[in-house]
Formats: sequence, C-alpha cells, structure tokens
Amino acid sequence: MARILDAHTGTRRRSVIGATNVLGSRLTGLRLTGLRLAGVGLIGLTLAGCSAAPDDPAGTPTQTAVETPDTSAAPAAPEDAAPALVADGTAADNLGYFDSVIAAMLATEPNPVGRSYIDALVAAGFDKSAMEVTSDTTTKGVPVDSIQFSVRITDECIVGQNGPSSGGYHSIVAPTLATGTCLVGATRQIDW
Repeated sequence: MARILDAHTGTRRRSVIGATNVLGSRLTGLRLTGLRLAGVGLIGLTLAGCSAAPDDPAGTPTQTAVETPDTSAAPAAPEDAAPALVADGTAADNLGYFDSVIAAMLATEPNPVGRSYIDALVAAGFDKSAMEVTSDTTTKGVPVDSIQFSVRITDECIVGQNGPSSGGYHSIVAPTLATGTCLVGATRQIDW
C-alpha cells in the first residue's frame, strides 16, 4: 500500500515539476526559479486538496461540513403545549383550541346534549352570544343522531358536529351565511 502511495505521489511530483518547466519556458524575462517555486506551491496546494487524509488508509477523500444555524427562524413552540384561545384571532387561529375543548368534553361525556357543547365552549372563553346549536330532538320528539354547534368569529364560523350519523366529531371553519349566522335552518335558543 505504501509503494502505491509513493508511486502515486512521485508521479504527481514529476507532473508538477514538468508543468512548472513548461510554464517557465513559455514566460521570458521572469525569474524562472521564483516562478517554478510559485507554480509548485500553487499546484501543490491544489493537489493537497485531492490527496487522501493521512489517517485514511483506503485513500478516500474526507470532507468536513459545518452547519450554520438559521437565526432568522422563530424558536419552535414546545410540541406538548396545549392550544389556547386567541382572543383577537381568526376562526382558523382558534380551531385547534375549539377542537381540544370539545375533545376534552367528549372524553367525560360520550353522549352529550347541545347544552353540553355550549357550556364547555363558554367555560373555555368563547363568546356565548356568538354561538348556535341545533336541537337535541326531532319534531317527533326522537333524539337526533347528530348535533351541530358553532361560534361566530368576525365573518367566519367554527362549526362542530357530533353524532353517530356523522361518524363522530368533526369541525370546520366556514364563512358566515348571508343571514349572518353559522348554521342552516332552525336552531335552539341559547337562553340559559
């Protein structure tokens, strides 16, 4: 292995000297010795970047990368931070909090009535006067298979729905209707 490296290094050394001789013979009026030394130095530095590291017997080049941290990015929020109400935020800003409130309520009350949704959202800080909820029973007095509830935030609504016919709990952000409300059809009066 050492002979191969010596032979390889010797070939490079002869190539460097030959290159400087050719370069030196083409330039007249300059000190050839200084030019040869400068040429050897330049080419030697160039070849040094291509040579194998002394600790690397396999002869593979080594590289060292240095990462510069991006200081322009905002610090990441902790992953376990619970969502919170954004008082001046949009409906989209508050959707995650809305969902977390309803999920917590559903964990303690698996078959809630409409009032349970409203009470949980009011307790979480949402504006009761901006809420709507559908009825718990049909016109025939039979329990409904899905309840819808909403909170209006400026010109948008967070609308939630839960029940067996809807496949469990779901929510969306939607624009307010032309009537200025969030839910279609008759809703229950929130008078408690």
